[in-house]
Amino acid sequence: MAKDKARYFTFLLYPESIPADWKQRLELIGVPIAISPLHDRDKSNVEGQTYKKAHYHVIYVARNPVTPESVRIKIKRLLGDKSIAKVQIVIRSMESMYLYLTHESKDAVEKKKHKYSKHDIVLLNNFDIDRYITLDVEDKDDMLNDVCDLIDDHNLANMRELRRFLKAHGSEYGMPGIKVVNSVLRAHTGLIRLYFDAVYQERKYGRGDINKETGEIQD
Repeated sequence: MAKDKARYFTFLLYPESIPADWKQRLELIGVPIAISPLHDRDKSNVEGQTYKKAHYHVIYVARNPVTPESVRIKIKRLLGDKSIAKVQIVIRSMESMYLYLTHESKDAVEKKKHKYSKHDIVLLNNFDIDRYITLDVEDKDDMLNDVCDLIDDHNLANMRELRRFLKAHGSEYGMPGIKVVNSVLRAHTGLIRLYFDAVYQERKYGRGDINKETGEIQD
């Protein structure tokens, strides 16, 4: 594994092993970095210990493919020999790794891990998770269907309403950021317009004779 190269990495930092200005030092590296809230409520499996040792999860985006060991050496030089632990290549999707920063990833939710506030995530050097989300054709089709369902289920009549809805509730429905959604919808503006128009027509003419559960016109 030491010789494997990648651009996306994750590692742990422990508060007692890093200097007070550790965030400023990381920022000086100049690469995009995302830092989790302090994980101090992770339940421990060790007998007699309620919580795991408090730690931060860090996502590190290298400029070019490098080895985990080179990342480890760079962080140790910057923050100290005992500062870093478990440097790993991000094998799962970056979106899933980012959600894990607050235990909102699918596996963390299934394991009922303590959820941390996304407002406490620290982003350095213009880290933007939307840049690192890649979707295949099937993913794009699934997202398009999900967006159409949201428009239909929540009576969203235009792009502004959809945008506001996604900003407020997108994470509840497993939707990525608006940039990713826009990239998918851009190729299907005609279909989305038809959905918006249908909602608008129902609002305008008050189609109360439509069964919202089945979509059928009632007598």
